[in-house]
Amino acid sequence: MTITQNIPTNVSHDPIGDPLGSSQRAQLDHLVVLASDLAQGVTWCEQVLGVTPGPGGKHPLMGTHNRLFSIASAAFPLAYLEVIAIDPEAQNAVPGRASRWFDMDSAALQQDVAAHGPKLIHFVARVPRIDAAVAALAALGIDRGRVLDASRATPAGLLEWRIGVRDDGARLFDGALPTLIEWGAVHPAATLGTSGVTLTQFSVQHPDHAALAQAYQAIGLGAPVQAGAARLEAVLDTPRGSVRLCA
Repeated sequence: MTITQNIPTNVSHDPIGDPLGSSQRAQLDHLVVLASDLAQGVTWCEQVLGVTPGPGGKHPLMGTHNRLFSIASAAFPLAYLEVIAIDPEAQNAVPGRASRWFDMDSAALQQDVAAHGPKLIHFVARVPRIDAAVAALAALGIDRGRVLDASRATPAGLLEWRIGVRDDGARLFDGALPTLIEWGAVHPAATLGTSGVTLTQFSVQHPDHAALAQAYQAIGLGAPVQAGAARLEAVLDTPRGSVRLCA
């Protein structure tokens, strides 16, 4: 995988009141489950969800790697689940980056996963125009990170995407504000096939629900935000029955 930094100098906006345009809407792209290592993540998937995740890839810039499987449904088209872990064969994040993405260098988060097993920690939302989405959040005083261009060769061809990544790796709003991604011509779910697992519900609550809801509106994400302790909840229909994942 290759990644290059791209900091836009000119970002076009649609009329005020709908900065992303009426057709430019964010959608849940994938759930992020953190594991201490990928073997632990695979075992967790098999025991909890009744499915063995397919191959993923390596992220050299971040020193991580993953396994993937589809959780797409009518309500969440192209959605997939990513099991991610620090790659023991990779060097730490390269000089110039303070931390890995998704708060993966957090000692508290690592200890929690080591003690209790893999857990849902975050989600990623795909947007048609990431520069505009990042700018819309910046207008609210929210730094969702610099936009990086990335690509990875796969047996089905080249995957290309653009992703907003903060140097400190922070997820923001306790993981409830998604990382933003813009895919190229090919989406990874196109090659994943069906897994027997589908995402049927996804909900978010946060103590600062008003500010989070405003951020969702700015990027065109339709997920409702409830008041309460910080929490993500995904309900999956699986070979093991209905499974509820919480963060």
